[in-house]
Amino acid sequence: MSRSSPPPHPLRIPREIWILVGAAFVIAIGYGIVSPVLPAYARSFDVGVAAASVIVSAFAFFRLVFAPVGGELVSRLGERPVYLAGLVIVAISSFASAFAQSYVQLLVFRGLGGIGSTMFTISTMALLVRLAPPSARGRVSSTYASAFLIGGMIGPVLGGLLAGWGLRAPFIVYSVALLIAAAVVAIGLGGARLRPVEERAKRDAMTLGEAWQSPVYRAVLASGVANGWTNFGVRMAVLPLLATAVLDRAWVAGAALAIGAVGTAVTLQFSGKMADRVGRRPLVIGGLVVMGTSTALLAFAQHPALSVGLGLAVLFGLSAISGVGAGLVNPAQQAAVADVIGHERNGGRVLSTFQMAQDGGAILGPILVGLVADGLGFGAAFVVTGLVCIAGAVPWLAAPEPLVHHAAPIGETSSER
Repeated sequence: MSRSSPPPHPLRIPREIWILVGAAFVIAIGYGIVSPVLPAYARSFDVGVAAASVIVSAFAFFRLVFAPVGGELVSRLGERPVYLAGLVIVAISSFASAFAQSYVQLLVFRGLGGIGSTMFTISTMALLVRLAPPSARGRVSSTYASAFLIGGMIGPVLGGLLAGWGLRAPFIVYSVALLIAAAVVAIGLGGARLRPVEERAKRDAMTLGEAWQSPVYRAVLASGVANGWTNFGVRMAVLPLLATAVLDRAWVAGAALAIGAVGTAVTLQFSGKMADRVGRRPLVIGGLVVMGTSTALLAFAQHPALSVGLGLAVLFGLSAISGVGAGLVNPAQQAAVADVIGHERNGGRVLSTFQMAQDGGAILGPILVGLVADGLGFGAAFVVTGLVCIAGAVPWLAAPEPLVHHAAPIGETSSER
């Protein structure tokens, strides 16, 4: 029987995934509430653009450092307890950030939240890889991402409004949202054995060496760095500062992030199905090119020849196009990682390394681009980010299509059957 043959009818998404989708929606609202005010909150402690960007990078840095441990915890304890513990840790970190009395305290509190973040992120990725039917991996990835992005559309707008009550208020609301998400998962999956002991014993762990043999995995690490740099780093840390430079109003930064999320959310409605039908490779390459080109042009929103109205139109328009690129990249990239691992293997270490690649980009992006912005202005900063996106697409030009190349799991041969 061919493993790559599609089913005659669309497969139903498992109940456990829908519970994770609901939790992702709540988490994204909270994360979006904080995003537009975090750089300004950091700068309220009398620091520059680069130092404000480090606040975003600190979160990603702790995610990066803790990712291998997170993968081991998932393997040893199971997904559900690690997921719940991670959400509670981030909730406590966010609440503490609301009452930071100095830049250093804010840096520490946000950084520690990265530990919890990587715990629930890797837990979620492991569940999506294992529970998603192979022929619907793109659809599952886009469904989960859509929930996160729809929450991301709502969150920044609420964050901009909450900023009117003070820059600390969004962090308190974020903390509450995380506790609500933890309750949703605890109740919805309460008592469920998501990975029975006998099943874990049958699932061989894929080593990094095995995964590295795949040109697809090497390509996905490169695109992961570019994606993290652009979407989780520069977009969250530097774009709000550019928006404020175009028009110094609290709602502008939130609107720019929300419009980008709208572009991504709309694209996700079809990109997941395209990734399952057309393939992962063309969507990743095309998405990175779209994202890189639109990001490189973003600084034109601040061009002195433009009126404020035209500047806002350029800012919002390019933010939307960049969001479209992200919507093409993300489900195809996630599905490609799942293709490499396969649903019959334990891919904790492979997943955590992929997560580390994205977090590495999210760490370097805000710091380096912040330094460029301080020295050369926003124009050079966003051009650098655009070039990083294009560079992330290059390894995919030599990589085979994952739907064909990984029709069977790596290391599985006819003699093994």
